[in-house]
Amino acid sequence: APESLMRALEDLDYLAALDNDGNLSEFGIIMSEFPLDPQLSKSILASCEFECVDEMLTIAAMVTAPNCFLHAPPGTEEIALTCWRKFSHPAGDHFTLINVFNAFKEASANSASQCNNEKWCRDYFLSCSALRMAEIIRAELVEIMKRIELPISEPDFGSKENILSIKKSLLSGYFMHTARDVDGSGNYLMLTHRQVAQLHPFSSYCNTRKFPEWVLFHEFSISEDNSIRVVSEISPDLFAALVPQYYFTNLPPSESKDILQEVINRLSPISTRKQEQK
Repeated sequence: APESLMRALEDLDYLAALDNDGNLSEFGIIMSEFPLDPQLSKSILASCEFECVDEMLTIAAMVTAPNCFLHAPPGTEEIALTCWRKFSHPAGDHFTLINVFNAFKEASANSASQCNNEKWCRDYFLSCSALRMAEIIRAELVEIMKRIELPISEPDFGSKENILSIKKSLLSGYFMHTARDVDGSGNYLMLTHRQVAQLHPFSSYCNTRKFPEWVLFHEFSISEDNSIRVVSEISPDLFAALVPQYYFTNLPPSESKDILQEVINRLSPISTRKQEQK
């Protein structure tokens, strides 16, 4: 549909993947080297600047592979939640996925056979095939990084600086996938489409019953009861610092936009005054 095509071009423009003539920019050409969604490619390239490439490649592999969390058989739901809680990271689902992947790699290294891997996954209600697929995807992404001579930073997962860097990288690509909890009970209003969505049941926030006010999400699904999937907490300050101004200007009016505008004004009062004078 023409509307879908125009929306896709608009998204590429927001991601700096197009030049003024509508052709791929130099940045867009590098993005196109990755067989991923443009937002994910942009986040990987941003991670080179923020020095968290190792972690961002793991996130990219995990969200591209099939969902690693299995639907628990009837009567075992609480056991599954208890198992998954061991991987939960307070910063959000993207970080929880890194924990799951690293735990799987560790279990594989300590296991002598494929059967033991599958048993470990069954014990934690995880999909072994999905995690193996994530391993393959990650290895392919590493090869692409090497082929186009992009730096791969050393792993530093867990430090405060690293967590902030990962959030910056994610926001660089997914600033269009931002939502705010409008009533404190997990009803998230998306900034771009003005639709209300709930967290996907597999979110670690559903497990801990903690609903952050501002979140970044990987995808929105109408078929799964209007849910946002793979969600991590962000701050309005971080969003305001990384969002392209022309994207923010085009957002539909909302209370969330007004809150963010106040943050932008506070962070850059001088430039705001100049803009007002202009």
